[in-house]
Amino acid sequence: MSTTTWDIELHNLSGGYNQTRILKGINGSLPAGKISVILGGSGCGKSTLLRHILGLNRPMEGSIRIGGHDFFTLDKSQFRKIRRRMGVLFQDGALLGSLTLGENVGLPLAEHTKLPKETIRKIVLHKLGLVGLAEYIDYYPNELSGGMRKRAGLARAIVMDPQILLCDEPTSGLDPINAAEMDQLLLSMKKHFPSMSIIVVSHDLESLNHIADNVLVINKGQAAYCGDLEGLQNSDDPYLKQLLSRQPNNIEQPAVSLGADIQAELSNWLR
Repeated sequence: MSTTTWDIELHNLSGGYNQTRILKGINGSLPAGKISVILGGSGCGKSTLLRHILGLNRPMEGSIRIGGHDFFTLDKSQFRKIRRRMGVLFQDGALLGSLTLGENVGLPLAEHTKLPKETIRKIVLHKLGLVGLAEYIDYYPNELSGGMRKRAGLARAIVMDPQILLCDEPTSGLDPINAAEMDQLLLSMKKHFPSMSIIVVSHDLESLNHIADNVLVINKGQAAYCGDLEGLQNSDDPYLKQLLSRQPNNIEQPAVSLGADIQAELSNWLR
C-alpha cells in the first residue's frame, strides 16, 4: 500500500456498540496534508467515529477507505501495518507514571522496532524538541504540568512518523495560553509532516477557527456538514448556526413547584 498520502474517506458509515447504532450513514472525506476537525455536541458520535478510524470498531454498514483501500477488508498484515502508521494523542496524554518522559515517548519504537536504545533516545530527543520538551527527557510525568504532559503525548504520537495523526480533544482542560500553544503545535506538525492526515476531535470553537482546513460536523450520529471552514462559517443551516454561535437549547423548567412546606422544612435544616 502506498504511503505517499492517505486520504480518509467515509462511505455511508454506520456503526456503534453491540446493537446500538451511534453513527448513521456518514459520508465525508478527511484529506491528507490537512487538519480536519470533527466537531459536534457531547454524545453525537465523535469519539465513536475516532474508534472506527483507528480500527477498534468495525462498521455495521458502509466503509472507511484509507489511501484508496477499504480498511476493514485488508488482510491482517496490511491492517496491522496501517495501524502502526497511526499516531494517537489521547485527552490526558495517557503517559505511564512509572516511566520517564523519554521512555514514554520511545515506547512505540521499543515495542514495534529493533532499533538500539541509543538510536531510540536520539529519535525521542528530536520529537521532544518539536514540542519544546527536549530538556525534560528524564523527568517523570508527575513532575510536569498538564500542558506539558499533553505536549509529551503529542511527541509520542509522532515518534514513528505516522501517516495519520488522531487527536482526541487536544485542548480540553488547558488554560487559554496552553490551548493556543497546542493549536500552534498542531499547525507546526502540518508543516513538518506535509503528507500527514491530521484528525482532531474537538468542541473548542476557538481552536477550530485557528487550525481547521476541513470540518466534519456530526449531529445525532449523522454528518451535518463536511467541507472547508469558510463553507461552515457561511452556512445557513439552523443547527450549524446554533453550534457556531453557542446558542443553548431551551431547557424546560419543572412543572411542579417544590412546595412551601418542603421549602420551609429544608430552610430549617440549613439554618
